[in-house]
Amino acid sequence: MKAEFVSRAVAAVAALAVQLDLRVDDAVVIQNSNKLALRLLPCDVLARVAPTGQEVAALEVELALRLAVTGSPVAALAPQVEPRVYERDGFAVTLWTYYEVVAADLGWPGAYADALQRLHASMRGVEIATPHFLDRVAQALRLLTHRDETPRLGEADRQLLLSTLHDAGERIHGRGGAEQLLHGEPHPGNLLNTRDGLLFIDFETCCRGPVEFDVAHAPQEVSARYRNLDHVVLAQCRRLVLAMVAAWRWDILDEFPNGHHHGRNILTLLRQGPPWPTLGTLTAD
Repeated sequence: MKAEFVSRAVAAVAALAVQLDLRVDDAVVIQNSNKLALRLLPCDVLARVAPTGQEVAALEVELALRLAVTGSPVAALAPQVEPRVYERDGFAVTLWTYYEVVAADLGWPGAYADALQRLHASMRGVEIATPHFLDRVAQALRLLTHRDETPRLGEADRQLLLSTLHDAGERIHGRGGAEQLLHGEPHPGNLLNTRDGLLFIDFETCCRGPVEFDVAHAPQEVSARYRNLDHVVLAQCRRLVLAMVAAWRWDILDEFPNGHHHGRNILTLLRQGPPWPTLGTLTAD
């Protein structure tokens, strides 16, 4: 969000806190992207804020409530207030437990893989309406075919991404493997290492598909510890995820820092592969 929206969002959350009898003397920005995350002090609640109509907050709240009763490794909603989506001054707000993050130890890859498998096991028992992973692919394809939405993407690069998305999607779907409810983007940025263990956050990209689609977002050392994967599907899912993320980086509305640089690096990886690397290959760049 731009600075003017951040200030408006903070004001809306402060007003909501008064309404809910939450004491808020300060609101610390934890994350500012398509959604704003604020740590509210001293009540120590995490507020997630997005413009009304540009969020899937209701889905996140419903899923968090369903998964909480299964002991799934997910962040909890704030216990001080009713668990629902609040609307205030043009913003949709959800309120969550704030967790202190602790340093990861040497066993982190194995713990990550175990947490993701436990999450998937819990999600198999949840029936909820979500998009299919190929619907997300279709969104990336739409960006690429609407040149006015990705005007700075060169034609050769555009064709590479279009062909990659079509081919990888068909290869995965044609494999005919089992599908289930997924997190959608369980990469390290959506995983908290807390004193309560590893907890997944941010389910706005929740979808249905093969578990390999989720695992493709995790580092290589994590996927190596996830049991019973179809490694042919996993490789194509890594390829697909790279192409999808590259497409988003060229969206004129994308607010990812140094997005075009990131997108060019992904294009280089796609031209170099296989073997298809994980997105984590780019974190050091």
